[in-house]
This record gives sequence, C-alpha cells and structure tokens, in this order.
Amino acid sequence: MAASISYAPLRGLYGLGRVRGVARVVASSNPREPLRTISRGFQHSAPQRSTSQAVPDFAFAFDIDGVLVRSSDPIPRAREALLFLQRSRIPFILLTNGGGKHETERITELSSKLRVPLSARQLIQSHTPFAALAPQYHDRHVLVVGGDHGSCRSVAHAYGFQHVVTPADILGTTPHIWPSSAVFSAYYSSFAQPLRNDLQKHKRGLLQIGAIFVFADPRDWALDLHLILDLLLSHQGHLGTRSPRNGDASLPNRGYQQDGQPPLYFSNPDLWWAARYHLPRLGQGGFREALEGVWRAVTGGEKEGVELKKEVLGKPGQAMFEYAERALGEEREEVLKGEGDVPKLRKVYVIGDNPESDIRGGNMFESPVGTEWESVLVRTGVFDGGKEPAWKPKTIVKDVWEAVQWGLDRSGWKERLE
Repeated sequence: MAASISYAPLRGLYGLGRVRGVARVVASSNPREPLRTISRGFQHSAPQRSTSQAVPDFAFAFDIDGVLVRSSDPIPRAREALLFLQRSRIPFILLTNGGGKHETERITELSSKLRVPLSARQLIQSHTPFAALAPQYHDRHVLVVGGDHGSCRSVAHAYGFQHVVTPADILGTTPHIWPSSAVFSAYYSSFAQPLRNDLQKHKRGLLQIGAIFVFADPRDWALDLHLILDLLLSHQGHLGTRSPRNGDASLPNRGYQQDGQPPLYFSNPDLWWAARYHLPRLGQGGFREALEGVWRAVTGGEKEGVELKKEVLGKPGQAMFEYAERALGEEREEVLKGEGDVPKLRKVYVIGDNPESDIRGGNMFESPVGTEWESVLVRTGVFDGGKEPAWKPKTIVKDVWEAVQWGLDRSGWKERLE
C-alpha cells in the first residue's frame, strides 16, 4: 500500500481563535503577544473616546508592502492614516504575505519606520500559522527555506520546531550536492550550522526530512529548488535516495509523492511584490512556478497524470482571511475595551496593492459570521494603474490615506482625516 502525504488541513491551522495554539507552542516568543515597548519613544496607550463619538462597527485590514511601506521607505501619508485610526479607536490589523522575521521583530521595525506604535497582536504574516504545526514535527527534522541568512531558522525555533535544517547546513556538509552554489560559500558560511555526525551519514542518505517549509522568498533558487526536488523524489524523505515508486503507473500520481516523502508547504502564492525598484519583482510564487516547471519536466506533469502535491498558505486563501477575521475580532475587544455595548463587526475594508492576493482574497472571502469585506486597491505598489486589474475592487484610490478616507465616508464616520 503506497504511503501518501498527509497534509494538516489549513482550516485547522488558521482556526485558532486568539491563536492560543500558537501561544502554547511559541511561549515567550508568541507572535500574537503585544509588545509593551515597541521601540524607544513609542509607548502605546489607548486614547479615550469622546462621549459624543460613536463606537465603530467597521475595521480595516492593511497589506504592508506597497501599502504602508515600499522596501524600507514609508509611503507618504501612511503614518497619518494609522495615527488617525488609533486616535479614533478604530481597530485595524496588518495582513501580509510577507515574512522571514518573527512577528515581534517585524512589528518593531515597522513601528520604527512609520513612527507609529504597533502591537505584534495586530500582525499576521503568511507563515504565522506554521507555529501550529510545530507539535506535529517536534521529533522530526524539517527543512526551512527562504529568508536572509539564518533568520527563518530563528523564526522556526521560536515557533517551536526543535530540529531545523536549512539548505546552507546541507550544502556545508555536502558541498557537491549542488556545485554551482560554491560561489555563495562566504555567504552560507556566515550562518550555516554543521549537521551532527550521526546525521551526516545515514544508512539511506544524509538525513531524513519530515516536512519542507518555504517560510519566505528563497535567495538561492537553484540550490533550494534542487534540494526540494531531491526530497520529493526520495524514499521516505531520506536525502540522497530515490523512491522505487516514482513513475509507477499502477499507483496514484504515477507513484510520485507516494512513498512517505515530506509534505511541502509554501507560506504564500505571490508571483509579484513591490520592492524599491520601480517594477514589481518576482516573489515566492515565482519560485513555486519554477519548481512546478521543473517538476513537470522531470515527471511528465499533467500530461502523464502527475501533479505536485503541496499546500499554499497566505492571501488570497479563504483560510487566511478566516484567521484574520478572528484576530480582528480580538483586536476589537482590546481596542474597544470599556466601551459598554460594542456593536457587531459589520464591515472590514481590506486595503492592498496586489489584485491577485489582496483584492481577490477580499472579494472571494465568505465570512463565517456574516461580516462584509470590501476591497480597496491602491496605486502605490504592484498595481500602478496601468491597466484594469483582473480582480476588481470596490474602488481604486491613490494611496492608503485616500483608502482610509473612502472607508470612513462609506461607513458614515463624521470625523475626517486632516
């Protein structure tokens, strides 16, 4: 009987309420835990609402890159828009397909860039739900791919993964596994960790990998792609082996990924993202497409009835937005504490720059509790207004300032941005 991959259902990964499951895994490094002091000079305390001011029945969900910042540069008027929402005690969260850093580190940097006090509980990165999988792999080695230097290893450890291996570690132990990466040896040596002696020479290969997690955009596509491909073709995840079931037409998927190979998780599907360069750059979705192309060439792909089995998290997925809605509900509890009768959350304005992730996700999301989500597209990131987007938002505006004002007007909020 073929051993097929068993993926944890994504709905279960995201449906954690206050992310209590994550809290148990991460302990003191809880990505949902608020920061008491964000950075020097930022002490966050909730403002008091005027007695004549209404309690909002709406909220905002902001993308980060291309909406609030572009690379390291704050987008003009983003700071003022967020500060207005804080003064007015209008709840908001940050919902990004970005990652590569722990939530507390990322929110500290963002707070400093924008000069706005923010809490880690407001931030949902695409790999945040990976923390819920740590107990499943507590005694297994996992391959963590992507990010700068060893940053994603640190995040994975903080999430609760005990045995983390990176492509740099494997290359350092077996340099000939991909000879072309020798040109990056100085970079890899700065953070690679040698594999333990008992793992270097396993009877069935170098070591056994229980799961593959692409936490962030890979930097060395060739090395990372080759290692992932090797593991997907391996016998039970033993690096350096080949499964005898590969190509067996009598098995499902022609025998591919039917021999205990590690499941493959991508943290987001974004093909493009807005960096400092004036044109969008390829993101994690570009790497995934490259892997899919090589997979087709190796296995025959769809023409031979073979698919690449994987799970892709992040926007525009239904599960990601369900997770965001739960987090936003808890953020409302915190922000509106002491308000007495708080109205049900009626509407959420999701503001983004990427039609394929932000707008598509907001448009397609079906709220389990009946909250209406409306999408607003800004021209400060991936979308620059050059052509009509494939996924049409409720409105297209210049920037996040105008997006917030549009949402305020649509909700009948009397105060205006100044």
